[in-house]
Amino acid sequence: MKLETLENKFDLVKQGAEKLAKESLTKRIDLLNQFHEHLEKRKDEFAQTISDEIGKPLWDSKQEVQSTIAKIAISIEAYKNRCQETFREQRSARIATRFKPLGIAAVIGPFNFPLHLPNGHIIPALIAGNTVLFKPSEKAQKTAELYYQTWLEATNEPTYLQVVQGGADTAEQLLTLPIDSVLFTGSLPVGLKILEKLASKPQILVALEMGGMNPLVVTEVSDLHAASFLTIQSAFITSGQRCTCARKLIVLEGPKGDAFLKELLHMISTLKVGLHTERPEPFMGEVISEASADHIFKAFNEQKGKPILKMERLGPRLLTPGIIEVNSFDIKDEEVFGPLLYLVRVKDLNEAIREANRTKYGLVAAIFSDKVDEYEHFFYNVRAGVINWNTATTGASSMAPFGGIKMSGNYRPSASYATDYCSYPVASSEMAQVQIPLQIPPGLGVKK
Repeated sequence: MKLETLENKFDLVKQGAEKLAKESLTKRIDLLNQFHEHLEKRKDEFAQTISDEIGKPLWDSKQEVQSTIAKIAISIEAYKNRCQETFREQRSARIATRFKPLGIAAVIGPFNFPLHLPNGHIIPALIAGNTVLFKPSEKAQKTAELYYQTWLEATNEPTYLQVVQGGADTAEQLLTLPIDSVLFTGSLPVGLKILEKLASKPQILVALEMGGMNPLVVTEVSDLHAASFLTIQSAFITSGQRCTCARKLIVLEGPKGDAFLKELLHMISTLKVGLHTERPEPFMGEVISEASADHIFKAFNEQKGKPILKMERLGPRLLTPGIIEVNSFDIKDEEVFGPLLYLVRVKDLNEAIREANRTKYGLVAAIFSDKVDEYEHFFYNVRAGVINWNTATTGASSMAPFGGIKMSGNYRPSASYATDYCSYPVASSEMAQVQIPLQIPPGLGVKK
């Protein structure tokens, strides 16, 4: 995007920022409820657009659209709960706490959930009274344009939200503008570049959602069929292109671990991989690009270890799941964003926890176990922002905080906690008129 065009869009949201900040919460909520109605009307169009643009199966895209629509009500409730005005009467003054928007938010979105994930920043920002410059992934521009057109149809408020199309150079230009916050979902390398770019600008709030080498530990489970299903949901849904996908499967040595792996491989053999246009629909569709497929396929074939499920290439962007049994020290601690799963065998739960923590990332960790004491031990010793018990690593709830620690985020979780980085609390000491306090220090000629 040309810089003058970007600056024009910035000028628009700058005009809207003062107006929206002064609107009542009721008015802002009404505006977003209108948007909700229009999103609902166009949900099938959104789902088809997402599938056509990024290759995601239609059933997966429909789930994304529903999550997007549901996010509005969830975000409204979260703002009301987390940003309540409070007043305390003291002898000398009334102490008030209120919340203000930051101003102009730059939202930089990913390709894998081109609607739901940026929407998860945009909606809380608007509720709090911020205006938004939305820079979508250059690989999902049609979805972003449809989102913006739906916003205009619903609200007729172009000064509250603008879409900025372009690649990395556009994102860099965006960061040079006098914005007030950057809300980012994407890879670790890009997140680090954002931090470096803004290192001398502490006045700009930065909220980062990045990737992970998410561990899934399987110990004592009686239902191997269910554990296998949830493992597939964890590792291979959306063709492994979720930041929450399991990357390391940690399984106990011995007959029980062997039995689980046998069931897992059998279930994977029934999994259908195909184009998003195929009927009946596949479980896994295409990865985002041929270059991405090249990278994932190369990572599988060059990884030192024993392939227990060979990855195959069915087309330029179509890959089947791949699993490699490895020595953990042979894994490069970098996220491969696709259907590649590393298998590590361990002797006991303590070794499994050490292996789960052997990463610079800290987004999601999960354990499948029938024993509550194993989960409790796992919970208190594993390092991650989301820790699950007998549920998949994927499918995080918008009703809870969502964010990673270590190199997966910067302690600004999104979902129900997104409102925390979209507003700031303001404390006020208030009196209807000036007056001398009841207690005054000595040495002053003041009449009580």
